[in-house]
Amino acid sequence: MEEINKLKQELKKINAEAAGIRDLPTEKRAEFGKAINAKRAAILNKIAECEKALLDTEVLPIDVTAWSGVNEPLPEFYSAEMGSAHPLMTELDRVCDIYQMMGFDILEARQLDDEYHMFDTLNFAKEHPARDGYDTFRTEEGLIPPAHTSTMQHRVLKQFKSRLDNDGVLAVVVPGRVFRNEDVDATHEHTFYQCEGVYVSRDCNMGQMLGILREFFEKYYEQKLNIRTQPGYFPFTEPSLEFMIEKPKDLGGKKGDYLEMLGCGMIHPNVLKMAGINPEEFHGFAWGGGIDRLVMLRYGLDDVRHFESGNLNFLREF
Repeated sequence: MEEINKLKQELKKINAEAAGIRDLPTEKRAEFGKAINAKRAAILNKIAECEKALLDTEVLPIDVTAWSGVNEPLPEFYSAEMGSAHPLMTELDRVCDIYQMMGFDILEARQLDDEYHMFDTLNFAKEHPARDGYDTFRTEEGLIPPAHTSTMQHRVLKQFKSRLDNDGVLAVVVPGRVFRNEDVDATHEHTFYQCEGVYVSRDCNMGQMLGILREFFEKYYEQKLNIRTQPGYFPFTEPSLEFMIEKPKDLGGKKGDYLEMLGCGMIHPNVLKMAGINPEEFHGFAWGGGIDRLVMLRYGLDDVRHFESGNLNFLREF
């Protein structure tokens, strides 16, 4: 292949040389043209010979999806030592470990859902713009690859509501992959991971929610952090907040440099009612945020597209 590239460079030089025919007297152009054509033909013949030699070279095909038999030793290229866990999976395990230490159960999210769980159970109005195809993918059968892990809120509330009678507390975290119909750039992906948290008790409040979130981020980044909130809007929480942390100094942050990490708020009474929970007796809060953003900040990455690129040079760094 290296020889072919060299020959192609020579061919470019000959083509450039051929442009000089315009500056020659008319009587000399024919002879010059013949010489150029001869050079070009010689190079093209050499390139064809090299390409044929490449095709004739014996190549042993490898089917990486198959192994010839259980009684044979595992080929070297199948060695587990050659692979590694994807950074998102490694960090997702770490996120779940922290929440489990805080007393939360873990429930994996779905990767295909329906209109009812995506919108109806989350207090979305029938005319809400998120219901159209600009934000949400849909299959031909009318199913929805979830755009947020909040589609699991209704299932969590129904599946674990018996704990409210027994322990008085429902605490579940839901990690999962989500999908958005949007343009891809350094900070946006159509496929990424989120983590949803749901907490319900008789007397829970926003102070408890902010304490849990602050504790999580301090555990994850292994340092004390300043936090800030600002008003937000989500149909399934009221009041709703955007939760921010001050970017750590050792990750390039400056004082007053805050980053929005997730959305959160008190679970809307209508969402509790849909799950058969009395909002007069129980209160809840929920939050949801991207895992990819957590990992980008932790490792100083500047492009979210690395995670889905399949770039081995990037993956080998982890």
